[in-house]
Amino acid sequence: MERSVAEIGIPKRWHTREDSGLVLDRELNWIHDGERITHPKIIEAFNQGLVPTGDGRFQLRLGNDWAYVTVEGAAYRVNAIDTDDSRVYLRLSDRTGEALDTSTLSLGDDGVLTARVKGGRAEARFSRDAQFALGQLLVPEGSGWVLVLPDARIAIPFDPSPRG
Repeated sequence: MERSVAEIGIPKRWHTREDSGLVLDRELNWIHDGERITHPKIIEAFNQGLVPTGDGRFQLRLGNDWAYVTVEGAAYRVNAIDTDDSRVYLRLSDRTGEALDTSTLSLGDDGVLTARVKGGRAEARFSRDAQFALGQLLVPEGSGWVLVLPDARIAIPFDPSPRG
């Protein structure tokens, strides 16, 4: 007895490496085939496995397996910042850290800071806590703003004042 396609339940997509159905949305939520992924261990594994490629796309790498991911906004979240006497360091959602390149800071229309990371190949969106912590280091100076650390005063390329 033959069964129809409807009975077999052919998938909407074949889930190839090129068309995985995986999306990292603007709020840094993982989505698969339109369904939000909520399991914390899967989210953590996906965050740690996200890698920018040389052609501007992103791959999710888990062991020997990989697939391309659609990234709608920033690819990483800045979970926290750390400082030393002259630099700010970002703690990212993939559990890596790197020095902040202040020349890449920008303020989105939604009032959220972003910065370029991973050698400039990706964007990171600041969490509220990280943005607040960085804001505590900013002071107005002349017609602009500077990031004040014990041994450094670093000009920032935009006005961080709240938009009204």
